[in-house]
Amino acid sequence: MFEALSAATRSFFQSRILRLVWLPLLGALLLWVLLGLVFWSDLVEALRRLIAFGANAQWYSAGVAKFLSEWIVSIAMLLALLTLTYATAMFITATIAMPIMASLVAARDYPQLARSGSSNTLGSIWNALAATLIYLLLWIGTLPLWLFGVPALVLPALINGWYNDRLFRFDALCEHATRDEYRALTRQYRSSWYSLGVVAAVIQMVPIVNLISPVYSGLSFIHFGFARLTQLRTAQVCGSVAEQRALKRKNPPTAGS
Repeated sequence: MFEALSAATRSFFQSRILRLVWLPLLGALLLWVLLGLVFWSDLVEALRRLIAFGANAQWYSAGVAKFLSEWIVSIAMLLALLTLTYATAMFITATIAMPIMASLVAARDYPQLARSGSSNTLGSIWNALAATLIYLLLWIGTLPLWLFGVPALVLPALINGWYNDRLFRFDALCEHATRDEYRALTRQYRSSWYSLGVVAAVIQMVPIVNLISPVYSGLSFIHFGFARLTQLRTAQVCGSVAEQRALKRKNPPTAGS
């Protein structure tokens, strides 16, 4: 896992990779800033009406309701916007940047690795959509727990770690691994894939670094997947050669053959 992170660091500073760094971030910011300009006022007003309804139900005073409507609603909207921007940047990385990065990494660091998979664009989009939807549901469902100290520190790493694993594992291997190879690598290294996702999630929490973290995280999954795939195929070749030698020893050729 740490070898993959180190290899991702080396690959990150290639000129072609650096040109991809800002694509997810700028694309996500542009999308949600435009949507925010269009729908922000309506969403804030809807939340204010919900708070006002709570005040009428005597859940809290009108003064508290006004404070909530002016501050907490805006803070909640801002947090939601940041989460949606992050998820969108990850989605763009998985569906657009990952195939490009996988090709670059394969050509430079794994030239012997044959492409036995398929360029599954629809599969990549579907995987990214499903992962992003589940991620947002997990984020919303666990939001009340984030008010407490320990869960607020642990939950983001666990949830984002799952998101990284589900999102990037497929795109790292889809063009090079067969379905059987993908299943074997997923089953054999399940905990390692998730651990790599958690480490990437922790990196994504570091200010400034989180601006470039989607591409770096994707690179780490590509290197980890390619290295494990190379090991798997090498083991298969060695096993096949050993079987052939065993058969020759068991059935030696006759003198007349």
